[in-house]
Amino acid sequence: MFEKKQPSFITPDLTKLQEVIIDVKTRIYIAVGADPKEARSRYFARIGAKKI
Repeated sequence: MFEKKQPSFITPDLTKLQEVIIDVKTRIYIAVGADPKEARSRYFARIGAKKI
């Protein structure tokens, strides 16, 4: 009847992103040239909001 389409996921190219180390287990990737301190503070603010 109807054919199901397989979902296609496009993964970002990590060579074009900058790695920011949060702690031993956690790493986030941001655009090259972005402020790592700002990204780290936004990450902690988002995680802090989830815990409340």
